[in-house]
Amino acid sequence: MYTAQALRQGLKTQRFGNKIFTFDTIDSTNNCARALAGCWADEGTVIIAEQQTAGKGRLGRVWQANPNENLTFSIILRPTANPEQVNLLPLYVAVAVAQAIERTTSLKVECKWPNDLLVNNRKVAGILLEGSVKDNTLEYVVVGIGVNVNQVAFAHDLEGKATSLRLEGGKEVDRLVLFRELLSSLEKNYKTLSSSGFNTVLPLWLARSSMINRQISVSERGSVISGVVRGLSPEGGLILDSPQGAKTLFAGDVTILGIDVPAA
Repeated sequence: MYTAQALRQGLKTQRFGNKIFTFDTIDSTNNCARALAGCWADEGTVIIAEQQTAGKGRLGRVWQANPNENLTFSIILRPTANPEQVNLLPLYVAVAVAQAIERTTSLKVECKWPNDLLVNNRKVAGILLEGSVKDNTLEYVVVGIGVNVNQVAFAHDLEGKATSLRLEGGKEVDRLVLFRELLSSLEKNYKTLSSSGFNTVLPLWLARSSMINRQISVSERGSVISGVVRGLSPEGGLILDSPQGAKTLFAGDVTILGIDVPAA
């Protein structure tokens, strides 16, 4: 495991990464970050681990990542935002992570709603946000980020669905360099959006997505709805043109059916 000193060396941020907690093994970096955030840890505090025994993915899934090959970390944010704006935060993180990967590699990264990053139509990174709201005020948000960096073999159920920067780029990626670029990109975008409004991330995210006017299906809590993606709402919801009419979704497991539909 890299030391906090090694991770901070060459880091060009002002707040993000000022405090870094490193673990060889932990249940979940998000769990640790939430505990620290509840004790008023500083914004920008990072928890990073080589291995998570209960790493969290979306919808209760387990995030699978081999130790010493990938990046799995969480960062504490305390944005001045309404709880209604929480759904914009995954879009901000996705754009920032995509930019960092592209600056570190020669790969083109695509955003898939709500919080996946793809290279060549396969998942290379995932984002999980967990927050605390008290008296209708957003106290903190914990951002969990997992990037498949140098892993070359995946579980059978992920074959054809997951990939890594090494597999797609054909060469090993320096994880230290990528980590510093990720924090720099996260902080730079965070400052810009905090001053300009988080809804300004919408066009940045849309420019990195090929989902618009595509036929998709969305599964949530045992129900499935299909339709054509028409855009994003100001709150970050997915606007779907379905047989039942226009719907705005804020969560779900998306499958892109590969059918392009003309704009309405």
